[in-house]
Amino acid sequence: MEWKVLFDEDFEEWFGEQKDDLQNEILGHSKLLATYGPMLGRPRVESIKGSRFPNMKELRIQWRGQPWRILFAFDPKRRSILLVGGNKQGDKRWYDKNIPIADARFERHLRRMEKDNGKKHR
Repeated sequence: MEWKVLFDEDFEEWFGEQKDDLQNEILGHSKLLATYGPMLGRPRVESIKGSRFPNMKELRIQWRGQPWRILFAFDPKRRSILLVGGNKQGDKRWYDKNIPIADARFERHLRRMEKDNGKKHR
């Protein structure tokens, strides 16, 4: 079964600003996520602590010797949505800054789903 991978609109804007070879690396990891879904585990995917959503995870990408992370979650329709990305090298507060952003974007995604479906998802 192929899993659908969505890009949050703000993530998509960030993605478009990245270098082509980093974009290709992210797309390669997205393809793995589409192929394996929630079964994709370490070292490619890790669960996130500190999120309001227990299904918040991170894609772990090593690019040019640096640790890049993409925060994402699976929605009730069994799709993953990429929410926030960045290079965490030397930034001990990367998660503290970006988990709230990912939570807000995922909440926005769920609200839109709720509006489209006429019911609440939690």
